[in-house]
Amino acid sequence: MKPTPFCLLLLGLAVSAPAAERVSTRPPNILVIMSDEHHAGVMGNSGDSVARTPHLDRLARSGVKFDAHYCSSPICTPSRQTFTTGKYVSSHNVWTNTVGVPEDRMTLPKVMRAAGYQSYLIGKMHYKGGRNYGFTLLDKGPRASNDDEMPPAKGSPAAEPKPRKRLPAGVFPPRGDELGEEFRPLGETLDTSADPDVGRRDAAIQFLQNRPVSAKPFFLTVGFIAPHYPLVAPPEFLARYKDRVPAPHIPSGYLETLPLNYQHLRNDRKLERVPSQTVKLALEAYYARVEWMDQQIGQVLEALARSPFAENTIVVYTSDHGENMGEHGLWWKNCMYDSAARVPLIMSWPKRWAGGQVRSGACGMVDLVKTLAECAGATVPADWQGDSMVGWLDRGDFPWKDRAVVEYYAGYVASGIAMIREGPWKYVYHTRPSPEREPEVELFHLHDDPRELHNLARSPEHRERIRALHAHLVAEIGEDPETTESRWRAGATPEWPQGRLAGGAK
Repeated sequence: MKPTPFCLLLLGLAVSAPAAERVSTRPPNILVIMSDEHHAGVMGNSGDSVARTPHLDRLARSGVKFDAHYCSSPICTPSRQTFTTGKYVSSHNVWTNTVGVPEDRMTLPKVMRAAGYQSYLIGKMHYKGGRNYGFTLLDKGPRASNDDEMPPAKGSPAAEPKPRKRLPAGVFPPRGDELGEEFRPLGETLDTSADPDVGRRDAAIQFLQNRPVSAKPFFLTVGFIAPHYPLVAPPEFLARYKDRVPAPHIPSGYLETLPLNYQHLRNDRKLERVPSQTVKLALEAYYARVEWMDQQIGQVLEALARSPFAENTIVVYTSDHGENMGEHGLWWKNCMYDSAARVPLIMSWPKRWAGGQVRSGACGMVDLVKTLAECAGATVPADWQGDSMVGWLDRGDFPWKDRAVVEYYAGYVASGIAMIREGPWKYVYHTRPSPEREPEVELFHLHDDPRELHNLARSPEHRERIRALHAHLVAEIGEDPETTESRWRAGATPEWPQGRLAGGAK
């Protein structure tokens, strides 16, 4: 029998199901679905005529879509730690894919529990060392490739901060025709039954089918790996995209103008000589993985629509960061271009918010965390950053700040990077890579230059705008990016936010 579309099931349950009526006066349940590495433009509801994402498209029609939503850092763990802690990367001090903040820190699942919710996690959140931060874990699979990584024992020499080093600025080891390992495997896979996302999908469906109506409101987060590499997909999915995905547009001579950090990124991750056939197959496989992921999400949404919780559940779809897809000569993430830093965000609760709406102002992950907390009636710590978007969700003309900040202090680069988006403007600050080199600055007008190919920072007419945007960036995160980079180099960690400074001070 052909399945009933999610939106029709949701409407029918909202009108007629007695169980839904029994929960309608309760605080809303919250279902967050977070994918990994989803380019915000690769969805039908984003205007991509090649992408096939029918379930996410239906969710957008039933909800509010945010067209300028940004991750907190274009790499997995730092971004997910922001979702967990409500803080920018420079405040939680988890810079790359390492063990996160201590278990005793206040977190989003903990504040939800304090508000009367039960917090559950299924799937990937890159929590390591046995930490769950207040979530009850509902599946047995690993949450990261090195989920058993344990933090050093408190008080041990290994737990003290150690100075860090960047890639030597301007030194590019010859790579020849070496290719980044993420391109292997690539293409077709014949069996997805053992894919971890299948188990995560099934665990979410089982939860929605078996949860008692009388139980407390739930805050359920489901973390999928797809469309993150490996770039493989079943043959029937790949076939739909054969010869249909446009190649990246890179103007002649453009790559030589990239900021130093991105030249290092291309060199260190072996992206300088990606064969055209590899580019073609990688793009087709990425689109196929997005569609395959959409199918898994669709089955979860169908289970919700058939459950007694359909009317009174807020559904959120987002991702931890984007995917460069060969744009600017880059793949994976690790940069501030919108391909990596901007992510999907759809929030659906037809009981309160009319569907089919779009919000075009800039917002970020810290704002999403505050929004979820307010929807639950939860109280968050005073030092959490960001602003709730509930008022903006309720009214499209709400006076929203239209601002987002992204930070990157992980590897593959010569210095840390910070970005602020305000209105159509994006300002990117590459911290000083060495005493002999100056910081680099980028400025883009995203309405006129959505591909971010024309850096306006070199034009004298924008000096005052750059000064103002830098001041806004510092005010938003609470310190200058140069200070953040100095702390990173000093070995800053969540337990030692200042690292080991000159003279041995901690």
